[in-house]
Amino acid sequence: MKLAQTSIPDVVIIEPTIFEDERGWFMESFNEDSFHAELRKLGLPPPRPFVQDNHSCSGKGVLRGLHYQLPPHAQAKLVRVVRGSVYDVAVDIREGSPTFGKWVGVILSAANRKMLWIPEGFAHGFLALEDDTHFLYKTTDYYAKECEAAIRWDDKQIAVQWPTDGQFILNSKDQAAPGFLESLHFPGTSEHHVRRAEGAHVGSVTK
Repeated sequence: MKLAQTSIPDVVIIEPTIFEDERGWFMESFNEDSFHAELRKLGLPPPRPFVQDNHSCSGKGVLRGLHYQLPPHAQAKLVRVVRGSVYDVAVDIREGSPTFGKWVGVILSAANRKMLWIPEGFAHGFLALEDDTHFLYKTTDYYAKECEAAIRWDDKQIAVQWPTDGQFILNSKDQAAPGFLESLHFPGTSEHHVRRAEGAHVGSVTK
């Protein structure tokens, strides 16, 4: 596998090694030893063990996010698409981080087979770019309803540059999510970081 850091260095794009012949192709979708070794080469810590796998199916225009879980059940995610394509977004909400309040966006698809590694301390969301898009992700903690939280997808402070081909489809919970500044209630957030967030809307798009 090949790992490449994004403009937020802790968020990493993963390109698996593909073996192809006349029968089709094969790849390792996950290998813990290789994943940890490649993270260490980048100076990044390996994650806690993955404990839950999730699989969603979305029609074109469905937007899910921006979601995260509060401590003690914060989740890191390893995400990929096995059918269709998405525009996948991670937002840094870690106090003390030099990229606090910034975002990165990556196109993940069944065709490019890329994955995205999103550590704990990030809000995450995606926009389905095709009908019948299947999105899979591993998490380092279990879903905990009492710890779930969200930031509004179109928050003006974060200013994610979502693709604009048609209208977005969101559920009522995501439509009612608070803005970034209103969401800064996770433990330990200081007034300094709230002030930093007021000016943090720099993003990065990776194709």
